[in-house]
Amino acid sequence: MVALVAAIAPMLVAALPERWRVPQVVVLIFSGILIGPHVLGLSETSSVKLLANIGLGFLFLLAGYELDLRLLAAHEGRLAMIGWVVSAVISLVAVAGLTKAGFVRDFIPIALALTTTALGTLLPILSDNEMLGGRFGRYVLAAGAVGELFPIVAISLFLTKRDEFVAIASLVAIAVSAVVLTMLPRLIGDERVRAIIQQGQRATAQTTLRWSVVLLLGLLALAERFGLDVVLGAVLAGMVLRTWLRREDVDVHPLEEKLDAVGYGIFIPVFFVTSGMTLDVPAMVKDPLRVLIFLGLLLVVRGLPSLVVYRRSLSRSQRLQMTFITATSLPLMIALAEIGLQDGVMLPANAAAIVGAGVLSVLIYPALAVGLARRDRQRAGLPDVVVSRANRTAETDVLETDDLDGVAGLEGTAKEDGARETGGTLGMEGTPG
Repeated sequence: MVALVAAIAPMLVAALPERWRVPQVVVLIFSGILIGPHVLGLSETSSVKLLANIGLGFLFLLAGYELDLRLLAAHEGRLAMIGWVVSAVISLVAVAGLTKAGFVRDFIPIALALTTTALGTLLPILSDNEMLGGRFGRYVLAAGAVGELFPIVAISLFLTKRDEFVAIASLVAIAVSAVVLTMLPRLIGDERVRAIIQQGQRATAQTTLRWSVVLLLGLLALAERFGLDVVLGAVLAGMVLRTWLRREDVDVHPLEEKLDAVGYGIFIPVFFVTSGMTLDVPAMVKDPLRVLIFLGLLLVVRGLPSLVVYRRSLSRSQRLQMTFITATSLPLMIALAEIGLQDGVMLPANAAAIVGAGVLSVLIYPALAVGLARRDRQRAGLPDVVVSRANRTAETDVLETDDLDGVAGLEGTAKEDGARETGGTLGMEGTPG
């Protein structure tokens, strides 16, 4: 049933009138809610749990692959880190107030949940709507990466049942493992690795794709072995893979197409459908106010700081788009809800509410950001130009790290920004069904 829903979803999206067309992610989540145990009861998550976990891994693998570490050291990355710290402070204050009022019992998981950004979930939506290219795309990728990496590290430090020293040692160990893996091609020999990639990527052997999957599963297992969130392993796998390919200076397009086909064509849709199936709709219906409170807090805590942090770097419309983009969260909220329930401290109503708020954020906030971007393009008289991920990668390779603080009044450059802010084609719109 889950596979059938995943196959029908792109057809349903294509059948909708253009002005009412919604991201495929939305259709997948809603379909999961519909066939899940809380509504029609046509399918159980236990039957596809393994596929869903692999889908989660691929989602964050591709998110890590899109991230260039140089971006975090650049101006975009510095602003993203400042924005996350501001969000963390606001979250601590807000959740402290809710705790004092008796609304919240499990302080840390909920405070962290409000600081997350679902970069992996956003990638197909933003790519389908050409919002990942140019300078604005780099700000989005940096903010999304920080909104995933920092909460994952915080989860590993503050929500582990082990000693803090052991938790820090585990983080250092997996980080060192990732660094060692990035040096592996040098140890084997660059010429030999390059020959393997070029000879195997188009053949039935599919060497590069197989080793990409081995890298993903290996770092997932390593993260779990160290007691860390497996998402961290998936992100690191994507970053290591990107480093390998850039170092060897080979044509990466065939591998990228295969990763998109395997990830977005098979496993990632299963993860989104399963996420919808796990949503406890009856609990949400009993107390919808909790869901709306957490949905609003996501916007206030994670989104609104963008209006101030990027005031000298982005136009007003772009800052509004960034507000809705950064306030979109889901996978880590699901993980934090599970952690809270396992601890026996989080109220079940709050666990259901933060997951429900995450689902609603995916349904609502990206759509608002996309609407603003389309309005800007229409005002500037720009056609919808599709730029490949290869072009985005080339742009990143010549990333400018100059300080952009002095840039102001960008509203008057809408045509230039719009022309450069066109995204890639890795989205799920054209995914094999």
